[in-house]
Amino acid sequence: MDEFSFINLIKQQTYKQSSVVKGIGDDAAVFRNTSQDIVTAVDTFVEEVHFSRTTMKPFHIGYRSLAANISDLAAMGATPAFYLVSIVIPKHWADEELTKLYKGMDNLATKHTMDLIGGDTVSGQEMSISITVIGFVSKGKARYRSSAKPGDILFVTGTLGDSQAGFHILNNPGRFKEKEYYYNKHRMPEPRVAFAKELGSLSRVALNDISDGIASEANEISEASKVSITLYEDKLPTSNSYKQFPLNLQHEWKLFGGEDFELVGTVAKAEWEAMKLIAEKTNTPVKEVGYVDFSKNNEHKVFGVNQNNKKNLLEKKGYTHLE
Repeated sequence: MDEFSFINLIKQQTYKQSSVVKGIGDDAAVFRNTSQDIVTAVDTFVEEVHFSRTTMKPFHIGYRSLAANISDLAAMGATPAFYLVSIVIPKHWADEELTKLYKGMDNLATKHTMDLIGGDTVSGQEMSISITVIGFVSKGKARYRSSAKPGDILFVTGTLGDSQAGFHILNNPGRFKEKEYYYNKHRMPEPRVAFAKELGSLSRVALNDISDGIASEANEISEASKVSITLYEDKLPTSNSYKQFPLNLQHEWKLFGGEDFELVGTVAKAEWEAMKLIAEKTNTPVKEVGYVDFSKNNEHKVFGVNQNNKKNLLEKKGYTHLE
């Protein structure tokens, strides 16, 4: 189909957000909001780099691409509202596949009352999807990586390593427990929006979403806050059937695997009980996994304590986009 037919196909007939003044159909979208801070993020996904049709159907590709962006908003404590999609379409993608890709996005967007308000479509040699998301947060309540302080508790939501376990199963057919669970954790992650939004009642929280692995994300908090962080590896939460995988892979995936799109953060000890109540209210598993300390010699680092109680430097490694 031509560009205009495609735009008409994905164009929403009605909008969920009352702040939309003008959506798709003009040179730019218009929305009106004066009572909250606006939070925005953008991510780009390239075929055979960030996704593959050998492990994901077009629906999953669309769903997961938007989920990664929504997770960024959750890490800022923001409520998702709008998204824009710019897509490079190669000839080997059929119209039906493109339709399913956008249906994947719409499926997740509907869960979060998000509207598609614009974007761009061009032809090219490889599929590339660039998504911009826009959300709102109460004034002064955006959550930053730079908010951690010595004495804080380090926590994490959900379970870690599941996405990489799902990817492993998809690429290594065999007898595994809970295949569908791991497939869905890789293909259709659920960003922690409700939990993050409720954290607005707390005075101070540092947050980061786990897209590149908890080791990398904890280091980003450490650097931004100019603190030291200690993480207990045996406290990292994993799924009940996670032990079916080789020990070396369990270790690698939960620390460095990434793409779980859970949240890692810090909270003052005095507000830990209040956070646990928020987790219970939003049906969010949350676990204490370490603590924040002063940096020595002005070096802001993360340390991992293994099962033998040995403390080692936990390097900032995991998925990097320019290697």
